[in-house]
Amino acid sequence: MQVIVVGGGAAGCMAAGAAGRQGHAVTVVERNPRPARKVMITGKGRCNVTNHCTVEEFLPHVRRGGRFLYSALTAFPPAETEALLEKLGVPLKVERGNRVFPCSDKAVDVVDALVRYAKDGGARFVQGRVTRLVIEDDRCTGVALEDGMTLSADGVIVATGGASYPATGSTGDGYALAQQAGHTVQPPRPSLSALESPDPFCVEMQGLSLKNCGLTVEDTQKHKIVYTDQGEMLFTHFGVSGPMILSASAYLDGMTPGRYRLHINWKPALSPEQLDARIVRDLEERRNLDIANALGKLLPRVLIPVMLRLCDIPADRKCHSLTREERRRLAAGVQDMPVRIDGFRPLSEAIVTAGGVELREIDPRTMASKKLPGLYFAGEVLDVDACTGGFNLQIAFATGMAAGTHMAP
Repeated sequence: MQVIVVGGGAAGCMAAGAAGRQGHAVTVVERNPRPARKVMITGKGRCNVTNHCTVEEFLPHVRRGGRFLYSALTAFPPAETEALLEKLGVPLKVERGNRVFPCSDKAVDVVDALVRYAKDGGARFVQGRVTRLVIEDDRCTGVALEDGMTLSADGVIVATGGASYPATGSTGDGYALAQQAGHTVQPPRPSLSALESPDPFCVEMQGLSLKNCGLTVEDTQKHKIVYTDQGEMLFTHFGVSGPMILSASAYLDGMTPGRYRLHINWKPALSPEQLDARIVRDLEERRNLDIANALGKLLPRVLIPVMLRLCDIPADRKCHSLTREERRRLAAGVQDMPVRIDGFRPLSEAIVTAGGVELREIDPRTMASKKLPGLYFAGEVLDVDACTGGFNLQIAFATGMAAGTHMAP
């Protein structure tokens, strides 16, 4: 069989390597001069390739499409990804949260291994942009390129990625191809995204990085907590970012300005009683100072004027004259600082695209289209997404492996 893989990213390389090892002649059409550019920037350039866990432990981290992914993940679980990369010469290590990285901390080692896996399976890479599918007798029989060239095939795997980080080649081309074949495409939207806030203190504190704070996310429309975590976050000129914020963003469905509110706990390790005792001690030690100059051991300095304003405490109030009510407000503010949210950052900046090809129209075992014989989909172009921690790359690997393995005339 002649097989064309549209897109040379994580899913595309895996699909190409798998199809080649089934004896098919494989051509990968990649629009960039170098394949897998998005893989190069994952994990801050270190590439969190998968998560060291079982399928049962994996699925709760999938935000959309968990049931659909069960077959593909069972056939190619995280352990298989780890074994394959090790076999391809990429030693791996497991870090906090069972995140798996190359020992070299270099994403390029993973990229080189994926391309090598495809090429060793016989795949050839062609640079170009696929603009439409060739459909004859109600079957996908090839692709047409932007330069006018047409490539014929017995099967086509669309693995073009989503619409985030368009500079890496993920420009949403796969959605148009899917729609041409009669597929429904759920509207693309950001996931694993930084969040914008209208609160001016975010700008005031931009650059402040927190290593171990608590986060609770409230859905003010449904009056319930949708996410809790403890870890790292960052204040920026537009709002908030950082690993904990990116993870939380995957849970913010139906985003509208003001619907979600963050609650930050600056001292999650202290009980309310312990925090009050700490504040009393700090105030007593500096009893003749203005309170604005007395909280440096408790809070980052850039936060102090913000916190005092939020708690309605005059910055020039002497520590010894602070009332019990003001002290109570200060303690409450330290452990529950609200941050309003207006929305996600633009889709082009999101790590992952939510939305994509409707899963009910895809065979979950083979990734074959139920609409058009000869057409398959793999990776982020599908309406699947997961939390941070290596889960999204594993989804790309598993669906790519399923599509490449099950190519059929």
